Amino acid sequence: GGEDYDARLEQPGWDPPGFDYSQWLPVVVDNAPNGELKPQTSTPVREMEYFSIKESMKTGESYVLDMGQNLSGYPAFTVKGKRGDKIRLTVAERINDDGSINQTQSGGPYYYEYTLKGESEETWQPRFSYYGFRYIQVDGAKLSESEDNRDIPVIKAIKSCFVYNSAEPAGSFHSSNEIFNNAHNLIVNAIKSNMQAVFTDCPHREKLGWLEEVHLNGPGLYYNFNLARFAPKIMQDIRDAQLQNGLVTSIAPEYVVFNGGFRDSPEWGSASVIFPFMYYEFYGDNSFIVEYYDVMKRYVDYLTTTAKDHIVSHGLGDWCDYREDQPYGVSHNTPISLSATTHYFMVIDYLVQAAEMLSKKEDITFYSNLREEVRTAFNKEFFNEDTKQYGTGSQASNAMPLFAGLVNPQDKQSVLDNLVKDIEEKGYRLSTGDVGNRYLFQALARNGLNEVMYKMHNHNEVPGYGFQLQFGATTLTELWDPRKGASWNHFMMGQIEEWFYRSLAGIDVEENAYTGFKNFKIAPQVVGDLTYVNASYNTLYGTIKVDWKVDNGQFEMDIEVPINCEAKVYLPQETNYTAVKSGKYSFKKRLQ
Repeated sequence: GGEDYDARLEQPGWDPPGFDYSQWLPVVVDNAPNGELKPQTSTPVREMEYFSIKESMKTGESYVLDMGQNLSGYPAFTVKGKRGDKIRLTVAERINDDGSINQTQSGGPYYYEYTLKGESEETWQPRFSYYGFRYIQVDGAKLSESEDNRDIPVIKAIKSCFVYNSAEPAGSFHSSNEIFNNAHNLIVNAIKSNMQAVFTDCPHREKLGWLEEVHLNGPGLYYNFNLARFAPKIMQDIRDAQLQNGLVTSIAPEYVVFNGGFRDSPEWGSASVIFPFMYYEFYGDNSFIVEYYDVMKRYVDYLTTTAKDHIVSHGLGDWCDYREDQPYGVSHNTPISLSATTHYFMVIDYLVQAAEMLSKKEDITFYSNLREEVRTAFNKEFFNEDTKQYGTGSQASNAMPLFAGLVNPQDKQSVLDNLVKDIEEKGYRLSTGDVGNRYLFQALARNGLNEVMYKMHNHNEVPGYGFQLQFGATTLTELWDPRKGASWNHFMMGQIEEWFYRSLAGIDVEENAYTGFKNFKIAPQVVGDLTYVNASYNTLYGTIKVDWKVDNGQFEMDIEVPINCEAKVYLPQETNYTAVKSGKYSFKKRLQ
């Protein structure tokens, strides 16, 4: 892939009226695309940031430029040389030991070729394609500051153009923990790189809209960006991709038709039901639930046709879960059927809530009964009464039913204890992947186990965000261990963003309030050796700000509540709250 551009073929004045195009070849008339033509309503994709050379090196006859940031986009340059000279720019996210670029994990060959017209300085950038890269290899030209004596074109200036969706930033997060701060930047840059006309998996080899990311990372996406105009596009793509039998395919739009779990995995298709409720939670707008109720219902009915005795057994499971002795891919640690049936249960539960919202009495009765039948079947199939564990006893095996509300009340504490025991036995290391991460992180956070979360992430080893930082990554990688290959620009493992905002900063919605943060709570968690957190979130009503610090056991917090909003403020180690309306407030407390 890439682009070839011959500047000698340029025809000045071709675009305004009156140009003589009699020598052009005639156009070919083709049929229009199927479907309904609609105006674009989502935010446009634009050049948003620029990066200059951080370091350059000469490798053989080539120059390799480290632009300092892995990103989605293309290079732009100014060059001077003779007419007919040709230069090639090859981009990649990694380099070989000898310094040359390496596209083995991002897809190749991919490069840009430019043929000079030879008129003074020429400036060019690609117009029709983008790629994920950090490094640029220049062949056929030299840098202006080099001591190269070859008679070849001279690069006068060059930059990387970071191209992504122009959805407005919505949040900010910073703390006293540099691993968390840098992990936050790592994840946000990966989100940007994959926030195009769809949320893609990676900006190079696939560029496909894998749907699991938009709900498993959904809260992090909403906290960091205003998706009010982008989210409707996602739901329309889901409707367009849904098959006649109700299956919501794993990618939307379905540009490529895959087989097996890569086309039909409940953890992916469930986005069609879960994502509308996240939109409702963050924006107080239930229009997706109303408009796409039929999509949600048809998907639940489809999963029902695949179930045997209420157990769904197909899909990818906890994709890319961590196990040192196994290659990445389909779930190793957790039964696929446990993951698939958990999502089956969750989408039924959401559908019942949607039916209640829309007063669909027959559906309320039918799907409420189905939900309880699935709950019973799930516990019969996966819960071990003797060990008080689910499935294989893996972290995802126990975290998923805890998160989904599948665990019987009398067994909940035992299952939690077993979850923590497994984490402790692994030296406070996780074993989850793309799917299991959110459920593990939130099962801990929502049950008051934030200290465990802190220990599990405050280190520089594999698996963890700290290792990626130590490795030198500037965007989140596909695998917990980037040395194993795969993409170095994936945001699918970025579920910790939800914990940064909801738990450490404490900015959270009131449960079942669905007011778009008109009513919310601030309940910061002071954990580990954190000494401060400052964060903000731009709601539809204005900006929520939280700035807390701890000094010698004294907790102090300043907050801002937007106009016409109300907040319940929970101080650390307290269960009672202080209700406040719009304005600025300060709180102090001596910690025990």
